Amino acid sequence: MSGGVDSSVAAIELKKQGYEVIGLFMRNWDSALNNDILGNPDLNQGDICPQEQDYNDALKVCEKIGIPLHRVDFVKEYWDYVFTYFLEELKKGRTPNPDIMCNKYIKFDMFAKEAKKLGADYIATGHYARMKDGKLLRGVDNNKDQTYFLSQVSKEQLKNVLFPIGEMEKPMVRKIAEEYGLATAKKKDSTGICFIGERNFTHFLENYLPNQPGDVIDIESGKKVGKHIGLMYYTIGQRRGLNIGGSKERMFVVGKDLKKNVLYISYGKTEYLISDACLIENVNFNCDERPTECTAKFRYRQPDNNVTLEYLKDGNILVKYPQGVSAVTPGQACVLYLGEQCLGGGIIKEVYKKEKKLWYL
Repeated sequence: MSGGVDSSVAAIELKKQGYEVIGLFMRNWDSALNNDILGNPDLNQGDICPQEQDYNDALKVCEKIGIPLHRVDFVKEYWDYVFTYFLEELKKGRTPNPDIMCNKYIKFDMFAKEAKKLGADYIATGHYARMKDGKLLRGVDNNKDQTYFLSQVSKEQLKNVLFPIGEMEKPMVRKIAEEYGLATAKKKDSTGICFIGERNFTHFLENYLPNQPGDVIDIESGKKVGKHIGLMYYTIGQRRGLNIGGSKERMFVVGKDLKKNVLYISYGKTEYLISDACLIENVNFNCDERPTECTAKFRYRQPDNNVTLEYLKDGNILVKYPQGVSAVTPGQACVLYLGEQCLGGGIIKEVYKKEKKLWYL
């Protein structure tokens, strides 16, 4: 029970189906504790931190529908397995997705173990996804499908997992919550990175990583056009919020040079963003299939891209897409699909064009 509308309705649906339902709330972030570790103040805290508000909302829902709510503390584990990973990836100039690692190490591992301690036969979440015959399938609501974020969850971890709202579209979920008079019925969906929430991303990171300003260079002319505030604050393909050199021209980020601490931009020329292959590591398959042709998403909500897979001896996979795809970014997930089935995926390590590594990525 996360304190959101999706897990709230998931609990209702399970009760309708005759399950004995137990709520379990995870506490993954403690601003005061993390600040003590680093000696830095966290920013923009109100009278009650968002996680405590989520717990209160989850408690109201459980009381309303008549189920117990337990609370478990994974603050240290989240720091060790998710937040530290997030910071280390940023230091490498990559763009990580911590929610994927949270699912792998926390929700479908430590959470599942805690549920078993409570005597649970199954665990259920409010993800828009489906399980059928042991296969992970996309959620019916294409706009909300969350299999992308489950791509690092193993076949073993997906055993005895239920996704009660996977067959629903979001408006129906909201409608059910309103019919039951739940406190979460009209609650805004959480967006962005969970531990940052509504706070300013740049200000938040200043607490954990030192800024290292450097030059911004136009990749075509080689001329310096401004200064950046730190490579970790930019991602490949980014167009908004650059505030570089006071220019009003349309520009976007095409690459980073970590050694030189240089950010490369282009003025409207998208060919610098196009690649035709990438190398993925930390590969996870949640199924027995090992296709040589399938589709892939390189970002959440991106359309499917036709790809071919070359399996390498070291366990990595070379993913090829000769039609070209824009802004395939190191650190992001490459998630593989066969029709409705999500096969798993890997983390993008290197990006290529015409068999050459794009050095500026």
